[in-house]
Amino acid sequence: MALIDLKNIHKHFNMGEENIHALNNINLSINEGEFTSIVGTSGSGKSTLMNIIGLLDLPSEGQYFLDGVNTTLMTDDDLSKYRNQKIGFVFQSFNLLPKASALKNVEMPMQYASTYNKDISDGMIRKMALETLDKVGLSSRVHHLPNELSGGQRQRVAIARALVNNPKIILADEPTGALDSKTSEEILTLFKELNAQGTTVIIVTHDSGIANRCRRVLSMSDGLMKDSVQVKI
Repeated sequence: MALIDLKNIHKHFNMGEENIHALNNINLSINEGEFTSIVGTSGSGKSTLMNIIGLLDLPSEGQYFLDGVNTTLMTDDDLSKYRNQKIGFVFQSFNLLPKASALKNVEMPMQYASTYNKDISDGMIRKMALETLDKVGLSSRVHHLPNELSGGQRQRVAIARALVNNPKIILADEPTGALDSKTSEEILTLFKELNAQGTTVIIVTHDSGIANRCRRVLSMSDGLMKDSVQVKI
C-alpha cells in the first residue's frame, strides 16, 4: 500500500468569472521511504499539489489516501491533527518565530500535539526538541534566536521542527532557494541522510538541478503530471 495515493485529483479556483484548473486528473502514488522531487515552472501546479499532499488544501474532485486513510472525508480538526502526526514542513523562508529561540521553535509542533495527546509531557517535549536539534548539528545553538543564526542554520532549525514529531513525510518547498550553493549542498546532504534513515522526503522545486538530486523526479506543466523519472544517484 502506497504511503501517498492520489486518485483523479482536480483542483479548481474561481478568479472572478474565470474558472482556473490548477490540477487536472492527477494520479500519483509515493511509497514509504522514497526520495522524490516535484519540479515545474511557476504556474505548473506543483505548489497546489504540495498543498494537497500536505493537507493544507482539499481537492475539488478526487480522493487522497494518506497512510491508508481517506483524508478527503476528514473534518478540518481531524486534518490538522493528522497533518501534525504525519507530515513535517520545510519552507524556503524558514517560517521561524523571530522572537523564539531555536529550541522554542522546534518545540512548537509537539506542544500542539500535546493538546490532543495528554501522554506528551513538557519534559518529553524539551527532550525531543534537544535531541532533534542535535540530530541536525545544532546542539550548540539551541538558545539562539533566528537572527543570530546563518541561513543554513535557520534552515536546519526548520528541518528539526519538521522532524520533532517523527513524521513519516518531510515536505520541503524550495528548501534551498534562499541559500548559497555550499549551504544548499549541506541541506540536500541532510535530506539524503534523513531519507536513508527511513523518512519519506518530497522536495518541491522549480530547479531541475535540485530535482535531479532526488531518486525520483515528477515533472508538472499546466496542472498535469508530465512524467516520472528514476534517477541513479
